[in-house]
Amino acid sequence: MNFCSHCGASVSLKIPPGDHLPRYICNDCNTIHYRNPRNIVGCIPEWQDKILLCRRAIEPRHGLWTLPAGFMENGETSMQGGMRETLEEANAEILSPSLFCMFSIPHISQVYIMYRGQMKDGKASPGIESLEVALFSEAEIPWDEIAFPVITQTLQLYFADKHRGQFQIHNGEMIRDDAGHFHTNLY
Repeated sequence: MNFCSHCGASVSLKIPPGDHLPRYICNDCNTIHYRNPRNIVGCIPEWQDKILLCRRAIEPRHGLWTLPAGFMENGETSMQGGMRETLEEANAEILSPSLFCMFSIPHISQVYIMYRGQMKDGKASPGIESLEVALFSEAEIPWDEIAFPVITQTLQLYFADKHRGQFQIHNGEMIRDDAGHFHTNLY
């Protein structure tokens, strides 16, 4: 951040009085600009014995598969955001979504919140951010072509719950070690 969104003056990174973290502070009006983690919301669209994945038409990870998800917008709930992202990326409507998992990913300052639910009529088509969409059984999942580690973890938990015959809500964190490997801690 270089300039204050309140008055347009330059900002400096420093610790404000009473705080313990550096923040961007306007050099003229002293407005403190907080940068907080971004919420990523999405869905696991289910149809019969399959789930819907989208092949990304945008960076990062262009051409790889993911669940429909994206940044939560101001003024919407996480569930509304997940359903909106599913509609935008896969032209699919979700009926009766339920919370499935939430993962904190501190090294990229993101929180993933994923819902699961049945697709209305099993209909889907690529949205503007997707090259294609397809329904996959567990055996058909292109595991080596999944775009993000958090999506791989979400899918693994989903299929484990499905095999047990009982879905639960998963909460945890994904930590990247110095070698670039991810470790998931579930709470």
